[in-house]
Amino acid sequence: MTAPAPRLEAVDVGYTYPGATPTQALEKIGLQVHDNEFVALLGPVGCGKTTLLRIFAGFLEPTTGSVRCDGATVDGPSPQRGYVLQEDAIFPWMTVRENVEFGLLARGIDPAARGAVGGELIELIGLSRFEDAYPKELSAGMSKMVEVARVLATDPAILLLDEPFGALDAQTRARMQDELARLWERRRKTVLFVTHDAEEALYLADRMLVLSPRPGRVKADFRVDLPRPRSLETRFSPAFSALKRRIWETLS
Repeated sequence: MTAPAPRLEAVDVGYTYPGATPTQALEKIGLQVHDNEFVALLGPVGCGKTTLLRIFAGFLEPTTGSVRCDGATVDGPSPQRGYVLQEDAIFPWMTVRENVEFGLLARGIDPAARGAVGGELIELIGLSRFEDAYPKELSAGMSKMVEVARVLATDPAILLLDEPFGALDAQTRARMQDELARLWERRRKTVLFVTHDAEEALYLADRMLVLSPRPGRVKADFRVDLPRPRSLETRFSPAFSALKRRIWETLS
């Protein structure tokens, strides 16, 4: 039996930003992400992590090589691939529920069906008491989870997450990591998650791909063999500490 194509695949991908002084962000990137796998892209600032994610999203075309989704060449954005920006992107004039249901409204889904999907996701992200609140009434972490729920509402097969918790304080960030891990356990998706935080990558991912400094190349591919569901005990376990040491040795 033929094995299914990877959900996401990069083949010898390179990208150079044009300009008076062209900047090569990526060089000969090769990787695969499989169905329902949670993969973290880790590397220093400027190594091309976001560039690669935008190529997978279809917002950028690689300078060299190709990217594929389910065996087909990516030639533009698709609802199959949900993208969560690093910057805030929920609408300030809409309530939590309206933001979560926006993609369904744009598709012409009837109010009853929208309400069912929106209500389930709002409960999953723990914001049932805030469904009529506006973004200015939410914390930064809550706003980011609303954005994740809005993308999930349209049921994409793949989630592309660009440092969604990068602007949060350490305590809020840890809590949002727990929320995302719980959400992923309930709603299994293929995830490619960009971060520069090694502990965040270890806590969330099944695999970690470490990129070199610019131009980014895949420097290492780590399997994260930590049991799920993960918890506070996971963060302080000997296995977690041993993996973190290996990652730091690779990064340095």
